[in-house]
Amino acid sequence: MAIVRWDPLKDLISIQERINRMFDDTLATRKNSPQTDWIPPVDVLETEKDVVLIVEVPGMKEEDIDIQISDNILTIKGERKLPENAAENYYRLERPYGKFVRSFQLPENVDVNKVKASLKDGILKISIAKSEKEKPKVINVIKED
Repeated sequence: MAIVRWDPLKDLISIQERINRMFDDTLATRKNSPQTDWIPPVDVLETEKDVVLIVEVPGMKEEDIDIQISDNILTIKGERKLPENAAENYYRLERPYGKFVRSFQLPENVDVNKVKASLKDGILKISIAKSEKEKPKVINVIKED
């Protein structure tokens, strides 16, 4: 049996390399993601018939919001524009403005052809109907002669 000398420094270097790779992967993901200026809060809930997303987008209009579904991923994009006179009259702007992108993996049991979206009082509500469950097919057994 060969004797192998334990080198604690080698283990520390290995751990450091793993941590570096982890941070590199995280930063690379952020660099490749679309630029966003703010992130509107979203609640996702499930009812008996629908999956519902409730998004806070105060001050936005319908034409400022784009909703798409591709490969069962719902993407909400939009831009909340600065007020026209913001540069002249405001001393302080604390509310976020600019572009945003939010994406959500939808469950398999939704029908992406039955989607409704409405905007009222700064709340965007997206309802996606669930697919109807397949009912078990009953197969009768007949007696052969």
